[in-house]
Parts: sequence; structure tokens; C-alpha cells
Amino acid sequence: MKVQRWDASAWAWKSEKLSKVPLFASERFFLDLYCLEPGQSQKPHAHAGCDKVYLVTEGRGRFRVGEVERELGPGEAVMAASGEVHGIENDSGERLVVLTLMAPPPSR
Repeated sequence: MKVQRWDASAWAWKSEKLSKVPLFASERFFLDLYCLEPGQSQKPHAHAGCDKVYLVTEGRGRFRVGEVERELGPGEAVMAASGEVHGIENDSGERLVVLTLMAPPPSR
């Protein structure tokens, strides 16, 4: 059995761009932590054939799915269905941590 921590002990930060911390992955899904410093973002993009869920664990950020943008905080989640444009912007003054699930993972 593989056990992973996803609390503050697993968080990682990069000054130049958001940090992706892989937790679990298979050919059917991945689960990562996205760690964003204030001012960092994930540019809007889309994946054909893949659904993505963002679950906010720490901080606040602006999430885009389709044409809708909304600020989310701890305990809130949003899903981008296959083909929907989605992205994250940490426009707050605090760090943002997002548990990110995608199924299936995009082909490389």
C-alpha cells in the first residue's frame, strides 16, 4: 500500500512558477498538489478526453472553467469537464495549495 502525505509537509514552492507535487498516478488518473505563490498562475488551457477537479486546501485563488471565473477557498472544489478551458490564478497575498485530480491523465 502506498501512503502519501498531502499536508504542509508535502508542499513545495518555486519562485519562478507553480510547483506540481505528484502524489499518485496510473494510466487512469493522476493526483497532484499544485502549490502557487502569490502572483503565480496556471494559464487557461483545455484537455480533450480528460476531466480535472481542483480542491482548494489552503489559501484563496481565482479559478476559471469555461467562461466563468470565481474565487475559491479552503473546502471548495470545481470541475472542468473534457474540453473545457480551465486555469488558476493566485491573485491573493497568500500561498495557494490545490489538490488536483485528472482522469484520465493527458497523453504525453
